[in-house]
Amino acid sequence: MSGDIKDVIRESVKGDRAAQKLLYDTLAGKMYGLCLRYARDETEAREILQDGFVKVFQNLGKFRFQGSFEGWVRRIMVNTALERFRKEDHLTASIEDVDFQDPPGRENILSELSAQDLLQMIRELSPQYRAVFNLYAIEGYSHKEISQMLNISEGTSKSNLSRARSILQERIKRLNKTG
Repeated sequence: MSGDIKDVIRESVKGDRAAQKLLYDTLAGKMYGLCLRYARDETEAREILQDGFVKVFQNLGKFRFQGSFEGWVRRIMVNTALERFRKEDHLTASIEDVDFQDPPGRENILSELSAQDLLQMIRELSPQYRAVFNLYAIEGYSHKEISQMLNISEGTSKSNLSRARSILQERIKRLNKTG
């Protein structure tokens, strides 16, 4: 971590508004993209981003300069998104504890698909499928970690991921046929 960012963090902890704005401006774009993956729409993504940054600034004094600051902020944003879904009770088990297998014959259609189209497809998944897909496929958490974060079994995490992938693959295939 460069000395500059450490100084900006230290000044932000002291309440320096310019330093806080600099931290926000530096990370808001990336974090908004993360929030969009968990949210149903752009309004909800902005709300998650806002709530997440409130937590970042409330807990900034706890950051110990060990590891990536961006990673620390990212984890707060993910947890903020998950807390929102828990409060709204979206993260209840949505299918039986069955271990689905990935469907065979994946096609390489993604090259013709825009990032915006894929993001929209992810947003259209049910809240639990969307959360598991994001945590596993994008954030890199294990099924064990996901099961603990969402209070579901590892099998449910695996089956939700498999189902989310199947839904996304089917939507991509349909888009490819109509496009």
